[in-house]
Amino acid sequence: MNLIQRLKIWKELRRLEARVREEPSPSTFVDLGQVFLNLDMQERALQAAEDGLLLFPDSAELKKLRTVARRGVDRARTDELRARIEKNPSNRLYGELVAILAESGDAGSLHATCEEWSVRFPHDAGPFLWLGQSCLQSFYRSLASRDGIEAVAALERAIGLEPKQVRARVLLAELFYRVGATQRARTLLDAVPSEGDDSELQNLRRQVAAARSLGSDVEELLRSAEENGLLPNAPPTAAVASRGDDGIAAIRDSLAAIAEMEGVEKAAYIRGTRALVKGDIKDGKDPFLRTVRVVAKAGHRYSRRLDVGSFKRGVIQGPFGVLCICCYGEVLAAVQCTTDAPTDRILAELQEVVASSLYAMGVSQ
Repeated sequence: MNLIQRLKIWKELRRLEARVREEPSPSTFVDLGQVFLNLDMQERALQAAEDGLLLFPDSAELKKLRTVARRGVDRARTDELRARIEKNPSNRLYGELVAILAESGDAGSLHATCEEWSVRFPHDAGPFLWLGQSCLQSFYRSLASRDGIEAVAALERAIGLEPKQVRARVLLAELFYRVGATQRARTLLDAVPSEGDDSELQNLRRQVAAARSLGSDVEELLRSAEENGLLPNAPPTAAVASRGDDGIAAIRDSLAAIAEMEGVEKAAYIRGTRALVKGDIKDGKDPFLRTVRVVAKAGHRYSRRLDVGSFKRGVIQGPFGVLCICCYGEVLAAVQCTTDAPTDRILAELQEVVASSLYAMGVSQ
C-alpha cells in the first residue's frame, strides 16, 4: 500500500468515526471495523464490533465482524507467543498459547502444541491437563468413544505427574460419573480436599454419592454411550440443580412461540435424554426427534474430522420439508417446517433458545 492509498484510508477512517458518533448504525460500525482491518488494526476492529453490538445486539453483520477481528487478534497473539517460545521456551508461555488456542477452538493446533510442550517439559502436568480438557469437550459434543478414551489417558497422565492436581481429578471424576462409573468417580473425589469446595464441586460430590454404578470398565461405558447416543447421567453443575422451573418455563414459552411461526410443523428442545416438544409430535419415538439427534451427532463428528471447530447449526431439505437445527454439546433445538418457511428467522430463534438455556444453566459459549 503506497502513501497516497494510506492517506485515503486514514481520511475515510476519520469520516467513519464521525459518522459512528453522529449517525450510529450497524453498517457504519461494520464499515469502520473494515477500515481498521485494512490497516491491520485488529484490536481496534474488535473494539468497533463490540461497541456496535452494545447498540445493535442482534446485528449479524457486527457479529461476523467481531468473529473476524477476534481471529485476527488471536492470530497476532499466537504468532507473538510462538516467536517468544522459539527464543526462550517456558511453561508459562506454552500455557498462554494453549489457552488462546482453546478459546479459538483450534483443536488441531492445541493438540500439536501440547505434544511439543510435553516433549520440552516432560515432567509438567500442564499439557496433559489441557489435552484432556480438549478431548473432553470433543467427547461431550460428539460422544465419540475415542475422544473419551484419549481424555481419560491424558487426565490420568496429568494426575500421575502431579498427584495433587485437583482440576484433573474433578474433570476425570465428572466424566466417570457421566458414563456411569460412579465408584471410580467416588475414589477420585475422596482424594480431593473438601476445604473450600465451590458449589459445583459440592453438587458433583452429592450426585456421585447418590448415583447408581453401571460398572467400572470405562472404555466399555464410553462405547455404550456412543452407541446409544446419550450419557446416563446429566451434567452435575450447581446451576442446573438450582435453576428451578423458571428456566424450563422460559424455554417452553420460547418453543411455543417458534411453533406458531409460519410454516413450522414440529419444534423440540432436547437436552440429554429429556425433550420439550411442540407441534405434531405423538411421543418420544417420533422420527423427527430421532433424526435431529442423529444429524446433530453426525455434524459434530464431521466438524471434528475436518478440524473446523464445532457444529452449531444447519439446514437440511428433503421430501419431508426442511429441518433447522441449532446445538451446543448435548443441548439441541430443532424445527421441522415447510420449504417456504422463514428459515433464517427460525434459525435465529432456535439459536436464542439454546443460548438462553445455556445461560440459565451457567454455561457460556
